[in-house]
Amino acid sequence: MKVLILRFSSIGDIVLTSPVVRCLRETYPDATIHYCTKLKYRELVCHNPNIDGCHYLETTLANLLTRLWRENYDLVIDLHNNLRSNLIKHFLGKRRVTVDKISVRKWLYVRFKLMVMPDTHIVDRYMNTVRGLGVVNDNRGLNHFLGADEQVPLSSLPPSFRRSYAAYAIGGEHRTKRLPVARMIDLCRTIGQPVVLVGGPGDRAAGEAVRLALGDAHIYNACGLFSINQSASVVRQAQVVYSHDTGLMHIAAAFKKNIVSIWGSTTPQLGMYPYQTAYRVIENKKVACRPCSKIGRNQCPGGHFDCMNTLSF
Repeated sequence: MKVLILRFSSIGDIVLTSPVVRCLRETYPDATIHYCTKLKYRELVCHNPNIDGCHYLETTLANLLTRLWRENYDLVIDLHNNLRSNLIKHFLGKRRVTVDKISVRKWLYVRFKLMVMPDTHIVDRYMNTVRGLGVVNDNRGLNHFLGADEQVPLSSLPPSFRRSYAAYAIGGEHRTKRLPVARMIDLCRTIGQPVVLVGGPGDRAAGEAVRLALGDAHIYNACGLFSINQSASVVRQAQVVYSHDTGLMHIAAAFKKNIVSIWGSTTPQLGMYPYQTAYRVIENKKVACRPCSKIGRNQCPGGHFDCMNTLSF
């Protein structure tokens, strides 16, 4: 059997599909399993030993469709269920299974604050997608794999950070999922050990503001210095991981880290909390306008940003 798995975004969602890949391999050890995603997420899947081949959306969808057509798959597992993935399924014309995005329930929850969300993690919804294939959850959590050249040695960190540190993933694709810089400083002040800040190039300025406020002995700003997987290596070696609702939180869960998860405009009830690892939630449940989005916003619709500004650490 030759299988194609589709998931085009995001960092967290791709990591959250890893149990499907692993359990599919366990159920069908002789299957050929391919994964299709965007080129910028290549490092999230290319080291996975349960994946036999990867296809990336590099230029146009037409070019990708041509490559996928030549593979002659027997089955397509759609874990994205958007316009692009539906076009691919239609074009290939093969047997397919598709994740239920429970879009109506999410809309009712976000728009009217009706608690109609199932008490089900998104990983379990992904696993339900392949249940009809005889694939069951082995309950071994998430996977994330690094290449040998993506390991960050502790010796590359400042001396005071080499024995023990907390990692804080300060990023987040949308602003309302990130603490304001002043609140990042407040949070880091409460952490009783050196803190390595991890994030992308766009997070570097915020990280510098935190470092300048608290000093080099307490803060090392690694934002923008490392690739996704190098940042994952930093997270894996941390004693505890603080994170907004973002991809590195799920990577930390794959490494079974103790996680402190920080929530603003989104909520754990949307099904994206740390999966099968120890975690603590920081949120203000009294902010009545939460959640204002299922994925976050670029600014607070009410202009107050109370969901983050009123958090207690």
